[in-house]
Amino acid sequence: MPAASILHADLDAFYASVEQRDDPKLAGRPVIVGTGVVLACSYEAKARGIYTTMNGAAARRACPEAVVVPPRMEAYSSASKAVYEIFADTAPVVEGISIDEAFLEVGGMEHISGTPPEIAAKLRRRVLAEVGLPISVGVARTKFLAKVASGASKPDGLLVVEPEREAEFLHPLPIEALWGVGKVTTSKLNQMGVRTVGDVTRISQVRLAAEIGDSAASRLLDLANNRDPRRVEPRKRRKSIGAQSAFPRGSRGPGQIDSLAAALVDRTTRRLREAGRACRTVSVGFRFGDFSRATRAHTLPFPTDETATVLAAVRELFEAAADEIAEKDLTLIGISLGNLERADTVQMELPLAGTPSHEDSALDQAVDQVRSKFGEGVIKRASMIDADQGVPVPTLPD
Repeated sequence: MPAASILHADLDAFYASVEQRDDPKLAGRPVIVGTGVVLACSYEAKARGIYTTMNGAAARRACPEAVVVPPRMEAYSSASKAVYEIFADTAPVVEGISIDEAFLEVGGMEHISGTPPEIAAKLRRRVLAEVGLPISVGVARTKFLAKVASGASKPDGLLVVEPEREAEFLHPLPIEALWGVGKVTTSKLNQMGVRTVGDVTRISQVRLAAEIGDSAASRLLDLANNRDPRRVEPRKRRKSIGAQSAFPRGSRGPGQIDSLAAALVDRTTRRLREAGRACRTVSVGFRFGDFSRATRAHTLPFPTDETATVLAAVRELFEAAADEIAEKDLTLIGISLGNLERADTVQMELPLAGTPSHEDSALDQAVDQVRSKFGEGVIKRASMIDADQGVPVPTLPD
């Protein structure tokens, strides 16, 4: 049987921990990140009943002593990049999952860096010493179990599940510990008398499939028996660059929607230029109050990294979806730039009507330089001043 050599590293209460790190006065205090809706919260706030996605007003009523701070996405992105550099220096194979968590494969490194538990302990010490953030790590034979272990070790912990004690650790856990088991599936399983992971292993696949379907039954039985053949794989080169924001409260008027879309375009095109890429395809996505989704896409006649050109394409796509937006309760919008090429291999177009100009390029570069030096919020569109910023959803570091 393979050794427990997979690490799942997960930063604790990431956004809130960054706020507490950067402002020592917040240490040990309940911290809420986000105003209209709770984007993240410290463990001190969680202990008072605050949770992510909770309405901001309700959170403040539940915990009047909480310190509420606006999100600082640049600070979180910078911290994430620093942590990912430590990940890359720790293991030869790193699979990024999100801005604050990753899988690391450290098998066969005993004579170089130590055993997997020793490597995990060193990783935690480095992240705390070099980035100033607490991180929890689970070590196990499979990706599934490593992630469960890191969750069980929180906050600021390390848990190693050796192969011989996998069942001892996994089987007493509630069925919600299995990936994909939400409220509906939990209710169905509870009605069958299935309440723990161990209960799942003692029920026949035929009976389980009769309640939740063949595919789900097979997957749950595999996980309950820790059958997870997936390997840790490096993240492939990014095929698109995107950003999205959720509206805290219901739908918005056309002007407000356009302002938020423009802010998302500013963010994505800046990242595009930082990565040295140009895009050919511009896509927009919408999510509505009934949880339905819609997308629109447009392919440009030439690759570009120009903010003005991308914004013009985005506005055309929003116009095409205007009727659907007007009829439904818009809750989230997203912008994605795809069909990427290296910017230094793109043949520049003559500045004809509808193509980027040298003035546009110079303006983009000047704005990028100012924001890099003084912060993202130092320059913003006039329409975004005092406007609802939405709830940004971050991505993995480029």
